[in-house]
Amino acid sequence: MNAELLNTLFVMTQGAYVRLDGETVKVEAEGSRLTQTPLLHLGGIVLFGQVGVSPYLVQRCAEDGRSITYLDMNGRYLARMVGATSGNVLLRKAHYEAFSSPARTLTIARQFVAGKLQNSRAVLRRALREGGAGDSSPVLQASIAQMENLLRELGLAASLETLRGIEGHGASAYFDAFDVMITQQRTHFRFAGRSRRPPRDRMNCLLSFLYALASTDCRTALEGVGLDPQFGFLHSIRSGRPELCLDLVEEFRAPLADRLALSLVNLKQIDADDFQERPGPSFLLTDEGRKKVIVAYQKRKQREISHPLLKKKVPLGLVPHLQARILARHLRGEIPSYAPFIPG
Repeated sequence: MNAELLNTLFVMTQGAYVRLDGETVKVEAEGSRLTQTPLLHLGGIVLFGQVGVSPYLVQRCAEDGRSITYLDMNGRYLARMVGATSGNVLLRKAHYEAFSSPARTLTIARQFVAGKLQNSRAVLRRALREGGAGDSSPVLQASIAQMENLLRELGLAASLETLRGIEGHGASAYFDAFDVMITQQRTHFRFAGRSRRPPRDRMNCLLSFLYALASTDCRTALEGVGLDPQFGFLHSIRSGRPELCLDLVEEFRAPLADRLALSLVNLKQIDADDFQERPGPSFLLTDEGRKKVIVAYQKRKQREISHPLLKKKVPLGLVPHLQARILARHLRGEIPSYAPFIPG
């Protein structure tokens, strides 16, 4: 399956080959044309799994400033091809200086954790409102109470290790209540806890895929303003990992990925047949399943939300780019602090 959405071409057909024909991008497989679109309409290309791309198209995208992103079949980020480094060198210098300051690192990291905890609490509160006084209420109330306690502790945290511990406890409390928020198709989508690489059930598979999509958007946003994705504040540096991207995506897991995953399952817009079970066990989305999720993800990104700092409505898909710019302004000293995205 392939789709052109929001100026991005997603190529998911295994064995497909993407090439440039004049000013048109063509996707072909087994000798037949699957789709074609004018290059002018594309801001980026995303390739899933075993998909080839012509050297001439790679060169043209680099020259024009378009990105080519490589993901594995689960949607996990592998690499991203971009042209010459862009962005203000003074911004990157300010970024590295902030990273080298323990006090500033702690302050910025605290904001990322605050955003994650508050947005996770909002998902739990929404489920509590919609679920009424059913059997799930005590579980949801207990997780909400833990979140509120952790938010109070957050302001007192004096080290990165403490912050990371609070973030970890928050994630544990949140996922302890995740299963009760699954109200439909429970036989096939039961959630016994977070599992990764490989995901051990369908819901974990769905979450991992959505997190990968959100992480790709956050990395694009950071690189778009000239920040270095490798130098994060909350996550410790590890070779080959985009730590600042992992920092930023924490704000978006609950409102962008988790709520969509729950909606897809509870509204039966995705079902067990959209997943392939493998030995282990582990689960993988089918081609049709990936298409459903990507289409739903792009539609969700088009939904307008009220940005708490800008005080106006913007598409949800634009928010990572806005947050990257807010972070850049803080690092340059234009605003006193970084404010995480917490939708109203």
